[in-house]
Amino acid sequence: MDALTLLHERSSMGKLMGPAPGPEQMEAIYRAALRAPDHKELRPWRFIEFTGEGLERLGELFAEAEYREDPDIEDAALDAARKKPLRAPMVIAVIAKVTPDVSKVPKLEQVISAGCAAHGILLAAHALGLGAMWRSGKYAFDPTVRKGLGLEEDDELIAFLYLGQLGGRHKPIAEHNIGDFVERWT
Repeated sequence: MDALTLLHERSSMGKLMGPAPGPEQMEAIYRAALRAPDHKELRPWRFIEFTGEGLERLGELFAEAEYREDPDIEDAALDAARKKPLRAPMVIAVIAKVTPDVSKVPKLEQVISAGCAAHGILLAAHALGLGAMWRSGKYAFDPTVRKGLGLEEDDELIAFLYLGQLGGRHKPIAEHNIGDFVERWT
């Protein structure tokens, strides 16, 4: 797949199935992530890969977060939280490992760099014929989840990337009018 086709056709795939990407695929995916723009070579990225029982452990963290928020929560809601990571055979948490007080590289730039690494993962997965979905939601900001994943105070959880084999059909890719987004100063 040529680069422009990849960039023009990548889309999110919500329905994913096993098996999880293999070691060679994951090496290619992480190599793509590590090419993200990186001012002063801080490498402000950390990835946590969840498969098998790891997905269940992540689901328990989600359930703990729900319980902390509402101790009277119903068991069905806790079970639903536990099942969220099981929507794919692999989930990758992308974390901005922020180095505070770096001259000329503010926290925001480091967070954006980690977001670019996450985008690299999505692009590489698509190029390899895999499906992927970027999810964040409240768990990315929840203190229980942050602590459970070992985030430090300045770190940011950028995304939970769900990866797997294509389990459904691709939605039509929306066409956008470039003029709606571009302002030109000439």
